Amino acid sequence: MDKAHQFLKLVYGYDSFRPLQKEIIDHVVSGGDALVLMPTGGGKSICYQIPALMLEGTVIVVSPLISLMKDQVDALQANGIDAEALNSSNEEYVNRAIRERCLRGELKILYISPERLMLEIPWLQQNVKVAMVAIDEAHCVSQWGHDFRPEYTQLGTLKDQFPTIPIMALTATADKVTKADIIEQLRLHQPRVFVSSFDRPNLSLDVRKAYRKRERLYTILEVIARHKEESGIIYCLSRKGTEDLAADLKVHGVSVGIYHAGLSHEERTRVQNDFINDRIHVICATIAFGMGIDKSNIRFVIHNNLPKSIESYYQEIGRGGRDGLPTETILFYNIQDLITLRKFAEESGQRDINIEKLKRMQEYAEAQLCRRRILLNYFGETNDCHCGNCDVCKNPPQLFDGTTIVQKALSAIKRTNEQTGFILTTDILKGSFSATVIAKGYNNLKTFGAGRDIPAGDWHMYLLQMLQMGYIEIAYNEDNHLKITPMGEDVLWGRRQAQLSVIVREDLRVKKRKTTISLQEVSANAPSEDQQLFEKLRVLRRTIAEELGKPAYIVLSDKSLHSLVQEKPVNLLQFGNAYGIGEHKKMLFGERFVNLICSHLGVPRPPESSQ
Repeated sequence: MDKAHQFLKLVYGYDSFRPLQKEIIDHVVSGGDALVLMPTGGGKSICYQIPALMLEGTVIVVSPLISLMKDQVDALQANGIDAEALNSSNEEYVNRAIRERCLRGELKILYISPERLMLEIPWLQQNVKVAMVAIDEAHCVSQWGHDFRPEYTQLGTLKDQFPTIPIMALTATADKVTKADIIEQLRLHQPRVFVSSFDRPNLSLDVRKAYRKRERLYTILEVIARHKEESGIIYCLSRKGTEDLAADLKVHGVSVGIYHAGLSHEERTRVQNDFINDRIHVICATIAFGMGIDKSNIRFVIHNNLPKSIESYYQEIGRGGRDGLPTETILFYNIQDLITLRKFAEESGQRDINIEKLKRMQEYAEAQLCRRRILLNYFGETNDCHCGNCDVCKNPPQLFDGTTIVQKALSAIKRTNEQTGFILTTDILKGSFSATVIAKGYNNLKTFGAGRDIPAGDWHMYLLQMLQMGYIEIAYNEDNHLKITPMGEDVLWGRRQAQLSVIVREDLRVKKRKTTISLQEVSANAPSEDQQLFEKLRVLRRTIAEELGKPAYIVLSDKSLHSLVQEKPVNLLQFGNAYGIGEHKKMLFGERFVNLICSHLGVPRPPESSQ
């Protein structure tokens, strides 16, 4: 077994590397620059942490958020690795002590923000043996990326300051243009580009279209009920949206936290710590929340609104299921979100880029083919398979000849001189005598009431399908009016037929009854393994975490607990062979877990000599 594999087993408790990890480690240890693309939860940190253990000196890790540094440092220290974070949140005496440890060569990994790094470079050059620089969230350096940060642009000087040491850039989300820009901006020298599979098969992908507020709430309550005592994030588009949804959930007995940029720093920190330490399990948040979260046991991620780009969406859902266990993701999509995000993109400093990225996000949400395939293709991983774990694969759409329906809608739009949006078009088709319809005289149109036999919600869905298939488009610069495309003209005048998807209806009243029961009872979807032992182990993990002042998942991951339930180790040797348990954790609290398991099984603890 080579040195890298020895560290993997001894420190992390893993038997084998994930794809590309070993190749990346070998490359940077030999002195080469690298650009590493791995999905969130794909194992990027191992790629610079093990080199830090193998190389002489200290590895500098550039990270954008203090909370992210803290999470990483906690996890490293829990595995017995000497790591610290140098940042402004520390008391000055703490930073001074960290510098002294660097001078003595005691630290293997030092986390630092890009701004702080620029200030510390002269000191590092003179006093610290820097073995490597790893730049996390490297997409932040590119103006083509989804999360550009001006402070990252200074990092290009690192090659001048440390010309002989390897530089590794890491990101979870970068398209072809962004990848090239990262290499150019950071001036990487003949780097190898490692692109891991972006497939996260443990994440289920589900898109729910045109759900009303009440329908979304019932669906969210169902998800929470399925994941009793488990963690989940619900992303909302606005601060008000987080507060309104949290209030609705609280009415139904859900303990939920709120996180957005409008709260004080102290309040945001409190909520984030409560979530990380399992004092609250559900959090309603804007996209201001998440980059600093390395919590491994998030079991569901819900988007109450459409994200602004596929990069943002994939990064956010990637915060779920980092431990590899099954995790639900649901995206709610409606036209109003699209209109709001389009307005944001129009007013942004990168109008054309952001509009194009939003268009790709819209295409994903409206698609009628495997969603995982769309995501993988977007990140350059060609795939034509059906994943079997998304809503489209599980329920392939049933199509019917919708030519007449489409023609009615197109005729209504045409007869208004294309001066209506979704709601007004629906009012005309339904024959609704709304104030706007009457004021504009649309009640006199030949198509007024032509679709009164179809529910308004269905008309909204059909119009959405027409938009997706290219029969109509939205003129955002003309008050979001609907315009007929050349393809739509072909359908309107009978030169082309139109296929529509059958709309599947759900009985929400049944959902509500089930939700009320589920929230008060233990989930019926409990695993088939010894659930009682799992709960005992989880309680012990929480107790140890509270004693250490660390999050529970830092002590042991959910996957490690499941491994203990399955293998039921009755001595330390067996305990140390369970998934994700290295030598440090085995010696630190292995006795307590083994004693609990023996007690649960009703067997005496074997004598020390048998271990």
